[in-house]
Amino acid sequence: MTADAGLPDTLRDLPAWTPDPVELADLELLLAGAYRPLAGFLGSYDTAMVVAGGRLADGTPWPVPVTLTVPKELTGQERVVLQDPEGVPLAVLEVAEAWQDPATQDWRLAGPLEALRAPAHGPFHALRRRPDDLAPAEGPLLAVATRRPLHRKQLGQLRQVAERLGARVLVLPLLGGEHDESLVRALLGVRKDLPDGARIVPVPLPARGAGAEQEERDVLLRAHVAAAYGATHLLADAELEGTAIPLVVPEPWAYDADVEVWRPVARIEPDHVQAELTAERLDELLDAGEPVPDWFTPPAVAAELVRARPPKHARGITVFFTGLSGSGKSTVARGLSDALIERGGRTVTLLDGDVVRRMLSAGLTFSRADRDLNIRRIGFVAAEITRHGGTAICAPIAPYAATRAEVRRMVSAVGDFILVHVSTPLEECERRDRKGLYAKARAGQIPEFTGISDPYEAPDDADLVLDTSRMTPEEAVGRVLDLLTAGGWIRPE
Repeated sequence: MTADAGLPDTLRDLPAWTPDPVELADLELLLAGAYRPLAGFLGSYDTAMVVAGGRLADGTPWPVPVTLTVPKELTGQERVVLQDPEGVPLAVLEVAEAWQDPATQDWRLAGPLEALRAPAHGPFHALRRRPDDLAPAEGPLLAVATRRPLHRKQLGQLRQVAERLGARVLVLPLLGGEHDESLVRALLGVRKDLPDGARIVPVPLPARGAGAEQEERDVLLRAHVAAAYGATHLLADAELEGTAIPLVVPEPWAYDADVEVWRPVARIEPDHVQAELTAERLDELLDAGEPVPDWFTPPAVAAELVRARPPKHARGITVFFTGLSGSGKSTVARGLSDALIERGGRTVTLLDGDVVRRMLSAGLTFSRADRDLNIRRIGFVAAEITRHGGTAICAPIAPYAATRAEVRRMVSAVGDFILVHVSTPLEECERRDRKGLYAKARAGQIPEFTGISDPYEAPDDADLVLDTSRMTPEEAVGRVLDLLTAGGWIRPE
């Protein structure tokens, strides 16, 4: 596509591209100056050096590759307009190199950026600041760069370290997770518990993967960004060498059950140390709808935890049936929808049959690309239903594992996802073939027909497997209801 018509004439006919969420965050930080000395996206040699040794080609320490993936057809361009998801142009990339990543085979563009306008997408944008927008620090500035709320323990440790350093505090909520809004609201909710004069500045910095090495690189990047915002120290969980600013690891704290306060472990009698509330136990409390204890976190944070992770019986959920044509998945899906509506307590949407074909899939063919697009459309709608606390019941064939996994990720980011494999054998599906589709497929009249001329990739990650040749539709619906009841998504009758 071409760039926005509101651009200057010299840029109007340039091709435009919308980066993915991580690249869009990198673009915002590049334009803000938070990634100095980087002036744009990295080329092949710089990227290889960063991956291998954490340094740019000129020897400058840099922890993570900052690259831009594009379609191959853009690799012949000299300039490309980069835009946000709403199509607002943000910058022009002056292409210095087009290269193919040897590890992923993705095509990438590298080069410096010319800023067009400041990004204005996303919630709490009014709180965001460029590093240059903040007044220079007078004295030490302690940064807290976090993807999680600050509970009473962390708040106490933060106040202790800030007092010891004589430092002001800068809290940097790192955006790019599943519950950015709740994170920022939770941090705003404890402003009164932060040291006087503390500032909260959200920064788009998504996590880039798991594993010990990636976590270390993530800390190095946090320190670099914090330094760009004027911080002289960064609060951290462990020591790490080579950071842009010193890391400060607070001394261990615990809850003193005798006097009912959090304080350093060294000041608590061993038999008065109350066990920490683990992340697993916290999730169990939230799933069950039980209150989060006040000794663990302030009420404002507890409210945001509940908002981000409602109890299972009130949480949005997608039940996704997959199976061959004629397997019985639509019958079971309709039966489940009816049963949930009869029970009450949940808003139910059935995404199957004529409604999907007419409203979502009109004009699509039976090619693999169009079938994948159909499943993505269903997944998008299901995710939106789930996001708002509803129940989405889907029953497409969904033959490809990669596309099902994509839908699982899409839904799991906003709620819960249950995959039901209706594994009725092909022979039974053919025997039930009231529309004669299998016969036409075997005669070559329907190309790329799942199970005949196109494969069905049976899931190995299904939460429930049903063979409707061995049970009645009512029994199959009962099995799904039992699973939902056991998991806490619906309450027993």
